[in-house]
Order: sequence, then structure tokens, then C-alpha cells
Amino acid sequence: MNYDLINNNRVYLQGVIDSEPIFDHEVMDEKFYSFSLRIARLSGQDDIVPVTIPMKLLESSNIKKGEKLALRGQFRSHNKLVDGKSKLILSVFMKEVCEWDNLANPNVVELTGYICKEPIYRTTPFMREICDVLLAVNRNFDKSDYIPCIAWGKNAQFVRKIPVGSRLQISGRIQSREYSKQLPEIAVPIKKIAYEVSVSSVALIENENAL
Repeated sequence: MNYDLINNNRVYLQGVIDSEPIFDHEVMDEKFYSFSLRIARLSGQDDIVPVTIPMKLLESSNIKKGEKLALRGQFRSHNKLVDGKSKLILSVFMKEVCEWDNLANPNVVELTGYICKEPIYRTTPFMREICDVLLAVNRNFDKSDYIPCIAWGKNAQFVRKIPVGSRLQISGRIQSREYSKQLPEIAVPIKKIAYEVSVSSVALIENENAL
């Protein structure tokens, strides 16, 4: 097992289980289930984060709607065919249950990966600077997770100048964001939810052997 790859992608979440676990998929006779975790923000809003859990861990855990849960895992992605189009699906892969800690930051993600698309820089109508970055995070078995990240202010200014292929170390929180999408065949826009990492700190790793 490559422990450097494990440390590339670390998540700690603490919240209230928002839905009952349902069967999601099966890989090599191992079943996986999914549920959502509601995590409070300081602003008073909530992030609703999708979680994937192996059946073995589900059987030994108290995963019930309305219960509190603290967990460690990884933020992962996979492509899924939806309406004939490939869609990037994001979820937290749960690895262990942790003890609840009232003093802990309830939403922490730490990633180390490579910029795999040109960063997209823009400003809001209120002149707030934003930069979208897609990070490729390697994991075991020659797989990679593609994680959308959003940087603000000085972090946005910093990231916008970094070329594709550069290695970054990012920390922040997983956020859910509701948006409306207009489809040609439907008159009324439909509501969708996007998941991304809201960046609190970012560093460029110039020495590949630094970690």
C-alpha cells in the first residue's frame, strides 16, 4: 500500500445523517451503499455531502437518518453515463467512524494533486475574485480522482497564474451548491447540486520529492 497516495486525499467530516443508506453499486462482489451527511456552516447554512460506505463498514456502524456521525475518508470521483452524457460524480468514500468532537472543525479536506485543466478566473458582480481549478489526485491501483476546487480572493489571484501540470497542496472544506439549469426540452429550469472544495489555503509544490 502506498501511504503517500493515501495522504494525498484526506477528509474529516462531522454532521447529521440526512438520508437512510441505499444500495449504490457492487465491485468484485463487494457492495457499497450511499447516504448524505448534513454539515452545519458558521454562516448558518448547511452543506449536504454525499457519502459512499462499504457494506462491511455499514454493518458495524450506526448509520441511521438523524444520528450524529464523525468520519474519515477520501473525496473521490468517477464518471457515470447520465442521459447519454458522461458526468463526473463526487462523493466521500468513508473509511472509518470517529468519535464526535464538539471542538473539531466539522468539514476538512486536504488534497495534493496536479492541475489538469486551465484555471478559470472570473469576478462576481460585486468584484469578488474567483478561480476554478480541477485537481487530479492520484490514488492506489493507478487511479485518479478529479476534484473541482474553487479559490477566492488572494488564493484566486495565486492559482490563476499556475500552469497546467503543476502540483498543488490544497486544504479547505467540501461544499454543496445548488444551481438552476435550463434544458432545451423543459420550459422550467431544473435545480441541481454541485460539489466542490472551497479552498482556504493553497501551496505550490515545486520539489516533487517534498512530500
